[in-house]
Order: sequence, then structure tokens, then C-alpha cells
Amino acid sequence: MKPEVERDRAWVCIVDDDASVRKSLANLLRATGFGALLFGSGEEFLASTLAREAGCALLDLKMPGLSGLDVLRELARRGWRLPVVCMSAHWDDMALKAAQRHGAVACLGKPFSEEALLAAVAAALAGARAD
Repeated sequence: MKPEVERDRAWVCIVDDDASVRKSLANLLRATGFGALLFGSGEEFLASTLAREAGCALLDLKMPGLSGLDVLRELARRGWRLPVVCMSAHWDDMALKAAQRHGAVACLGKPFSEEALLAAVAAALAGARAD
């Protein structure tokens, strides 16, 4: 499946195995002026040539196949400097520390507020522009 892309505005990759989460996050981001690339798996995200051009990524930590931590490790291995905001409904201290150690700029526990998500995306994009 080809990801949806809107090239005329800052866009965010949404990587989550739950289609309803991808859709609701994309709707929120679009309503606030962002574009979205939607991916149902870490493998699909890493295979995309468009993902490298995104402003940041929202990455679910608990997915079948490659987990969010696996994706973070692979991004680092490839030298991609894409800011990543991790999301999970299953937080524990080890997962949080591992996500931060592997470069996550923010970590959000599901469910999270629209304000928390938008603040994390804004901070990730601001950090990307500062590099």
C-alpha cells in the first residue's frame, strides 16, 4: 500500500499498526496544518523513500514485526536524523529509557491529549530545523 503524502506543508510520518489510530492522528494533524504519511508497520516505514523527507515521525512502540525500538535502532544504524516521538499504551520504565537512549525526542503514553501530541510534534519539528 502506497503511503498518502501531502507535499505542500510540513508532514509527519505516522507509524502504528492500528488503522483507527493512524486515521485519527492524521485527521488531527491535517486540521492543524500538517500533512501526513501513514504506515501500518515499521517495515513499511523503513522501506519508504518518502519517509526520509518527513519533518518527524510518530512511532508506536508495540507493533507486530519490527517494534518501535527496532525501528529506532535501524534509523540510527542508517544514520537517519529524523526526529521521532514514541507512543505506547504499554509504558514501563525500561521501554521509556530504551526509547530515549535510541534517540526519541519525546514519549507519549496512550491515550494522550491533542495538546500533548501537538506540542511534541512542534518540538520535534523545531529541533529538526535547528540541526
